[in-house]
Amino acid sequence: MRRSVAGGKTVPSTVDEYLAEVPEPARSTLKKVRAVIQSVVPAGTTEVLSYRMPAFRYKKVLVWYAAFSDHCSLFPTASLIDKLGEELKAYAVSKGTIHFPTDKPLPSSLLKKIVKARLRDVGGKE
Repeated sequence: MRRSVAGGKTVPSTVDEYLAEVPEPARSTLKKVRAVIQSVVPAGTTEVLSYRMPAFRYKKVLVWYAAFSDHCSLFPTASLIDKLGEELKAYAVSKGTIHFPTDKPLPSSLLKKIVKARLRDVGGKE
């Protein structure tokens, strides 16, 4: 159920509501990202909206993901981006963020590696 914020604007209150509002092709891209993440997170992981973006939480938030007008982003934390350095050279990165095209999700193998590394960071099981 959508909730109201300042100025009478409403915002999604679930990941499904968030995704329903994302235009194509970004919606399909984010759904693929979501499915890959779901395939590697352990039982007990929840999907939440954090900072108005979809996120996966296991003890702590593992990763956030979102669509913007000209790209999609994955937010796995700045320290992880630093660790992966060379593997991310094909993508625009900034502090804590990996940008990728709205019509092309990150490769499944890279996404799984990122999520597994975040699980190690928070003391979870891979």
